[in-house]
Amino acid sequence: MVTADGVDVVTGDYLAELTMLILGRDRLKDPTLGYAKTFLRHLESALAPALERGVRIVTNAGGLNPAGLANAVRILADSLGLDVAVAHVEGDDLRERAAELDLGEPLAANAYLGAWGIAECLRAGADIVVTGRVTDASLVVGPAAWHHGWSRTSYDELAGAVVAGHVIECGPQATGGNYAFFRELPDLDRPLGFPIAEIAADGSAVITKPAGTGGAVTTGTVTAQLLYEIAGARYAGPDVTTRFDTVRLADDGTDRVRLGGVRGEAPPPTLKVGRNTLGGFRNEVTFVLTGLDIEAKAAWVRQQLTGATAELATEWRLARTDRPDADVQEEAAALLHCVVRGPDPKAVGRAFSGRAIELALASVPGFHVTAPPGDAAPYGVFTAAAVPASAVPHVAVLPDGTRVDIPAPDETRELDDLVAAPPTGYAVGPTRRVPLGLVAGARSGDKGSAANIGLWTRSDDAYRWLASYLTAAELRRLLPEVARLEVTRHALPNLRAVNFVVEGVLGEGVAYNARHDPQAKAIGEWLRSRLVDVPEELLDD
Repeated sequence: MVTADGVDVVTGDYLAELTMLILGRDRLKDPTLGYAKTFLRHLESALAPALERGVRIVTNAGGLNPAGLANAVRILADSLGLDVAVAHVEGDDLRERAAELDLGEPLAANAYLGAWGIAECLRAGADIVVTGRVTDASLVVGPAAWHHGWSRTSYDELAGAVVAGHVIECGPQATGGNYAFFRELPDLDRPLGFPIAEIAADGSAVITKPAGTGGAVTTGTVTAQLLYEIAGARYAGPDVTTRFDTVRLADDGTDRVRLGGVRGEAPPPTLKVGRNTLGGFRNEVTFVLTGLDIEAKAAWVRQQLTGATAELATEWRLARTDRPDADVQEEAAALLHCVVRGPDPKAVGRAFSGRAIELALASVPGFHVTAPPGDAAPYGVFTAAAVPASAVPHVAVLPDGTRVDIPAPDETRELDDLVAAPPTGYAVGPTRRVPLGLVAGARSGDKGSAANIGLWTRSDDAYRWLASYLTAAELRRLLPEVARLEVTRHALPNLRAVNFVVEGVLGEGVAYNARHDPQAKAIGEWLRSRLVDVPEELLDD
């Protein structure tokens, strides 16, 4: 990317909710760590060509220790004989003030900072800007605000850059990665290219990719990424609240999609804080049940482990992956998962898993498991909180060491729901029972303990049908695992999309491992595989 034509800034997004927990555990072992060490490996080969071409690098790989990573970058540059100006942004780490801010006793507590610290570092001539926890899109908004000279109240322009940043933050997800209609992509034998956002002074942007790279940039691939990990029409950020219901997409040539029409509003008066704590210890045993009497076999195994799990929080799941009269043994097998959690690593460890293995000669016929007995592993809990933006220091540490305080926004607006009216009812004629995915794409992901499932269509008629048919109640029917959970639906007509937020489906967050798909990445594909009655006129024969 640093050698791609026309690129001014390369961004690197290294942080996720789970990553912060991992970095927190690293910091417990060694206070000088807490940053993403992989960034240094990536930078080693990229630094010289970036400096030669004048390409700035902006990354959140600083994690819990941006000053530490900035210093490590300087050491790396010295070892390569390169002169580099490194700046960093700090202030997001609230762990030492957790009690004062009513955040409990977290392993990590980090506010999601905005773009202005990054912009200040770039104005001071930084070649590399290292941040801690900023919003993912801020890595793009900061350089755009610096380059175009936007003000703190250039809300429409900032919102346009947020949308562009949201599209490219997950790299090749914008060029075909995790794309529902991946079979339409050209040259699947080539690695997918990474996206580029060309951001104009008015905040509009074109999403493209380097010539000759794999994948594709289409309105479909861009729509899919726009729906990733969002909620309603108002997308709150530390610098601007972006109106996702105003986003408009248009083809702009091969591998070019134009984003425009984005409106922005003043940000809310609070900042989101991600809190990671150690929740206890976890262990799992998976029994393979084969052939006949699957339900009876599962019941006997559960009964035999009653003593070993009596004092533990226990979850049993029977996945009926078996099929009758199977030609392959694996296809005759079902999986019985037993997950235990508790505060005592010994009770959750070999005391549990060893007992499960000891059943081998005294349990169901064909007894075997997928792994040998294992020890307990710690698991994390992620929760989100909010604190006043004015209570969070936001500091740009410039290449010469000067510290610049970035003030909180003067103008704010309380966040409220914006409910877009779905299209009027669709007159359904003859239908055919087919997978929902024949008429709708989907993209899903984690949002703390919740998951979002965004679906979009590729024609106005299909959207009118989808928005009329797929209510929150129907989603619960199609996905029985969420039948008892709170589900909220948001309509995004400009994108021909509906987005569902399912509360609590991920337990206490990604690290809790509440589901076999702990980050809800595949729940959208599960929904697309469900059979529904689709109007025949919407189906391509």
